[in-house]
Amino acid sequence: MKKTGLVSLLVVAGGFFLLCPFFLNAYVLRILTNIFMFAVITQALNIIAGYTGYPAFGNVVFFGLGAYGTGIMMVKFQLPFVGSMLVGSLLCVLFTAVFGLPLLRLRGHYFAIATLGLNEATRAVVDNLTNLTGGGMGLSLPLPYGTVQANTRFFYYLLLGTSVLSLLFSAVLIKSRFGFALRTIRSNEESAEGFGINTVRHKILSWMISALLTGMAGCIYAYWMSYIEPSAVFDMTISIKSFVMLLLGGTGTLLGPILGAFFVEGLSLLTWSYLLNYHIGILGILIMAVVIFSPRGFIAFLKDRLLFAGDPFTLKNREPASGRRPER
Repeated sequence: MKKTGLVSLLVVAGGFFLLCPFFLNAYVLRILTNIFMFAVITQALNIIAGYTGYPAFGNVVFFGLGAYGTGIMMVKFQLPFVGSMLVGSLLCVLFTAVFGLPLLRLRGHYFAIATLGLNEATRAVVDNLTNLTGGGMGLSLPLPYGTVQANTRFFYYLLLGTSVLSLLFSAVLIKSRFGFALRTIRSNEESAEGFGINTVRHKILSWMISALLTGMAGCIYAYWMSYIEPSAVFDMTISIKSFVMLLLGGTGTLLGPILGAFFVEGLSLLTWSYLLNYHIGILGILIMAVVIFSPRGFIAFLKDRLLFAGDPFTLKNREPASGRRPER
């Protein structure tokens, strides 16, 4: 499939999802909204884990910070949602700027474990700031204005737009010289330093971008649910699901996170609906089967079947050539 064909397919898919609220009921729209939310989270994870090669297992910390930043601004300071979302997103970026320098000097499983600890430590702090966050009792946000149907459509379009924004942002980023530097770091960090890349700066910026997108999803989730608590928004299950989606879709690809989100959430719904007593076991077996038969993800599977042959927009980006000198 040529690039023009893929773009046409994406346009058709975009048009379909834009029209979904006019012929689907609220239950199905809620499912799609949840899929779009995980597509954003997984796309954000792909930036730090897929393109840069740093497995941030505790990336859910930014989801929780975004949610609580929005909640505190709306409840304690009476800010509107847009202003609260801006504060919550910036909080995630600042948090990364503070902790990114020490943590990103670690590599591999050391970095992964450190991010897990960061999430649990942040969760404990939020749980104990009772006067500000409500502690274990949680925080109730103002209910959105309008009817239930109008709010369903509002959050559907909001997360659909955010998922499209994260996709376009990743597409631009990975084609840039900055994206080339990230892929160089993923391939061989020592070689990247030899090329003159400031690896610490690039890794921190990469994690900041990932934190920003994850935090935006958390901000929207808080207003969508109208109630948040530490155990829900700092839940490691969110990180686990996003990693599964990324691995199944294709690490370091643009469309992989979206395909993974649709597959895992759709599969979860089917197993929950028809195999209630065995849904977790059946879901695990099906995911293992996909990993066994397509270990490099859905995008690589499609590439092997020549559906997207020669399409740089969909396939995993090529590794940097050793003779090229990237941006310092």
